[in-house]
Amino acid sequence: MSPSIQESQNTRNQTTNEAARQTANRVAHSAADATQECASYYVGQPAKDLFSLAKDYAHDKPDIAAFWCFGLGVLVGWKLKP
Repeated sequence: MSPSIQESQNTRNQTTNEAARQTANRVAHSAADATQECASYYVGQPAKDLFSLAKDYAHDKPDIAAFWCFGLGVLVGWKLKP
């Protein structure tokens, strides 16, 4: 093989490698973005739903909610006591 053919093949291989690297980076960034969107939705949304359910329960039954808060406060205070 002549040196000019070998150089053109090396150049073509480098170009192909660079294009593959750019494509892989683009795919990786897209996957990361999609993962972050899913995580923010599937973690944030249920937390909002649980908080709204707790608020609704406290509005419907304030005495029971107060007893739960008192009981949890006693339990946490007992566990955190030095």
